[in-house]
Amino acid sequence: MSELLHNRNRPNKPDNLRDLILPLNIFGDDILRKKARPLQGIDIGIEKLVSSMFETLYHTSGIGLAAPQVGHSIQLVVVDISRSRRGDYACEKPIVAINPHILSANGDDVTEENCLSIPGIRKNIVRPAAITLQYRNEHFEKKTSEFSGLLARVLQHEIDHLHGTLFIDRLTPLDREMIQSELDTIAAGIVPAEIAHLFRNSSSEP
Repeated sequence: MSELLHNRNRPNKPDNLRDLILPLNIFGDDILRKKARPLQGIDIGIEKLVSSMFETLYHTSGIGLAAPQVGHSIQLVVVDISRSRRGDYACEKPIVAINPHILSANGDDVTEENCLSIPGIRKNIVRPAAITLQYRNEHFEKKTSEFSGLLARVLQHEIDHLHGTLFIDRLTPLDREMIQSELDTIAAGIVPAEIAHLFRNSSSEP
């Protein structure tokens, strides 16, 4: 899930951290429709992937990212809403959620969403306002936590990715039909020139 940043920009990073930035899979890529496999534990490879996912998240002005979006069909998401301009979330800490499972959900909330893998599409989506989530953290420790508001929404958006579901799948048939031509263009790998470099399989608009 993507978001515009506050004016306080992220500092420039050394070249070795820039090397951690991963190319994004774009709408139409098969991996975005697969059910991701659960992790049995973590190793140095997963630790590096988590670091790379956060660097990719910040580089792309995102607030949430799922492993399938960067070419890894595993149940892993990272979230950091501290830089969102939708409210004062500066004190919110980044979250790593491995093998996340929503135990319960409450209330309804309608908020506009977009997605790093579907550039340019923004639509209102209905989701539960609060969730109870069971997951494992970056140390593979089992956690059960309650989330609400923007954090609950971003987590649900990213967890959807682990099941091959995209936010546009939650649109009404009429709303989906209204953006189908745009989706077809994205699925063909055609995106604005200024962001084409972010994606694994894309070309810039003429």
